This record gives sequence, C-alpha cells and structure tokens, in this order.
Amino acid sequence: MNSSLKLFSVRGIDIRVHLTFPLILVWAAFQFGVLGGGGLAGAMFGIISISLLFVLVTLHELGHSFAALHYGVPVERIVLLPIGGVAQLGHMPDNPKQEFVIALAGPAVNVALAILMGGAALLFGLSLTNPLTSGVSLTIGAIFSYIFFYNVILAVFNMIPAFPMDGGRVLRAVLAMRLDYGRSTQIAAGIGRTLALLFGIYGLFNGQFFSVLIAIFIFTGATQEARMVQFRQRLRGYTVQQAYSNQVPVLQPADSLREVVNWTARGQTDFPVAQFGTYVGFLGSERLMRALQHNGPDQSVASVMAKDVEPVTLTTDLFDVQQRFAREKLGALPVVEYGRIVGIISSRHIRHMLRMAAMRPELFPRVRSA
Repeated sequence: MNSSLKLFSVRGIDIRVHLTFPLILVWAAFQFGVLGGGGLAGAMFGIISISLLFVLVTLHELGHSFAALHYGVPVERIVLLPIGGVAQLGHMPDNPKQEFVIALAGPAVNVALAILMGGAALLFGLSLTNPLTSGVSLTIGAIFSYIFFYNVILAVFNMIPAFPMDGGRVLRAVLAMRLDYGRSTQIAAGIGRTLALLFGIYGLFNGQFFSVLIAIFIFTGATQEARMVQFRQRLRGYTVQQAYSNQVPVLQPADSLREVVNWTARGQTDFPVAQFGTYVGFLGSERLMRALQHNGPDQSVASVMAKDVEPVTLTTDLFDVQQRFAREKLGALPVVEYGRIVGIISSRHIRHMLRMAAMRPELFPRVRSA
C-alpha cells in the first residue's frame, strides 16, 4: 500500500499508518493548545493523548484480526487513519456465527482494557475524571482519564448498529442466522446509511468537521458493502463452465516474454503455462508487467510465472472464483480438468455472463449447492 507506512508486524499482520495520519496529531495540538487555551502544555497533552488512544485503536483492530485468524480468515494489514483504524481481512466468512465473533472481538478488547485500566486506577489511587468537563493538564492522571474515557466511547460507538461499524456487522450476523445473507446486508446497510445521514446533519449544524467525515465514511462503507454482497449473491449458483473462455493461448516454460508481448497486443493479458500438456504455472498481467519493467522481454516464462496459483475446475462456483480474485489480487484464473488446461476465467468473462443471464435466464440455469 503506497499511501501508508509500515510500523511493525504482529503475528504476520502489518501495522501501517496512513500518510494522512499526522493530521489528527496536528488537529489535537491545535484543539487543546489553541482552541482549548492550554498553550504548549495543552498541545503536548493533545499529541500524547491521541497517540495513546491510537494504541488502543490498534489493540481493538488486533482483536478483530486474531478472531479472524482463528477461523482461518487471512488478515492483510491494519491501517491507522485520522478517523480510526481498519483491519483489512482477506474476506468475511459466510458463517454468520463466525462473523458475529469477529465483529464483537474488537469492542471486547476495549471492554477488557476498561476493566484493567479501572483496576489500575484503584490500585494506584488515580482519580478518573471526565476530560470534557475537568479541563486539560499535562499530568499522568489527566492523560490516563482521557484515554480511559475515550476507550469506553470507542467500545460504545463501534457497537452502534450502523453498518459497516462493528455493531452493524453484529446486526447483519444476527439477522443472517434467520434471514437470507443478502437481505440481512441490505437491512444493516440501510440502517447504517440512515444513521450516517443523521450524524452528518448533526455535525454540519454544530460545526463538527470530524463528525461529518465519520458520517461520510459510514455512508460510503455501507453502500459499498451492500453493492458487493448484492453482486456476490448474483453469482451464487453459477459455475465456471457457464462463463469461462476456452480460447486462450497456453504458454510453455521455455517461451520468452518477447513472444508473450505479441499476445498482449491482441488483447490477451493472462496466461496459463503448461509443460507436456500439464498445468505448471500462471502468468498474470501484473506479474508480466513487473517482469518486463525490471528485466525486459528476454526472460523466460519459467523465470517469472507464478507456481502457486491454484486452478479452478468447470464446476467451481463463480462466487468462490470472485472471492479468490479479491483475496489473491488476480484478474483471472486458469481452468483445469484432470491436470489439462481447458481455458481461463476472468472478471470480464463473469460480467459478460451476468449480462447474458439477465437477458436470457433460461440459458443459464443456477446450480443449487449441495
């Protein structure tokens, strides 16, 4: 991700900070130092408190991530943004009970932290005061009160049933235990968009810029999730055999990239590779472009092809294919039967099939899952 910088890794999960993240620190310094009248001490209070608050945000996102890893869901990274953090999962599990646990894991971390911090306050005699009413002072007690208070707010705010907040995902998971997954998503997304509009209007009339940003984030996220799930639901029951193309050039490991470039000029960008008729690798468009940029066209296909791209079969569900496209950042996959390459399936092929199925549904019967 070019727009973020890696800080460190936890269990193979990169913790990254977005390039715009310093804006929240600048805002905190201005808010507490200038608007709050705290001067340099107020500015330092803002920077330290917000930095510590984002440590809690990171722990919140790690809660989601560890729960996801428990169910075998890959976690690509955690990115810290000025308005919060995002754990980017490879995919959300279809099982609503698993989604329920993953969604609750983040707020559960904040609840556990609140209990631990409350215990620490009692143990060390720290007075927990409301930072909104008690003013700002550059002391351990004031900073501790601030992060304790906003840690609780983080847990409560995330449980608002507004998709794509954690509460919205919990709501979707609960609904999906009784309703169709697509319908559950539409309900949760609709609630999310409604609350986002109300939250945005409130922010506009009260001059709260960050409230407006959060409202836009919620509204956009709810809309995108609803569209994505709707698209995936459209794919359910269709198989690769109904969408793939069997008109694809098959490369040999010994071929040079110079020969491959000739095929790209004819519109072909992804290539299966076979040796003695058996599938051995795949050369996708992005990998091909990187290889050409770095070492030119005189390399062999064998030196740049991916050997770990699992092919699909003619009976693979298109929903599963689309999930692999998203998870593995691929635009196409090889289609193999009994070790032999029979074609290729791409996002373009799927979109074309869906358009044809909308016009002539009788030609594209859905296959019910076992």
